[in-house]
Amino acid sequence: MSAALGGAVSVGAGWASAKIAGTTGKGESAGGVLVSALMAEAVKLGLIVMLLWLVLAVYADVVVMVFLGSFVATVLIFSMAFFVREYK
Repeated sequence: MSAALGGAVSVGAGWASAKIAGTTGKGESAGGVLVSALMAEAVKLGLIVMLLWLVLAVYADVVVMVFLGSFVATVLIFSMAFFVREYK
């Protein structure tokens, strides 16, 4: 359960960030894209902090090392997607 919650924190924050980036700002200019991306990252970081605190405060049987380990693993895996190139 601790591992699932750690992964869910990262996935949930990433999902919210993607929704914010896709729906806010104007994609017509570079400035609009930059504002949307920065707003999405701010939401992602805020959600990560709140969800980590929520799990650690509410779930008394959490195994902290497993929880944080799965959280870090999912954050690293999703950040590595940036380096994937699609060749045609």
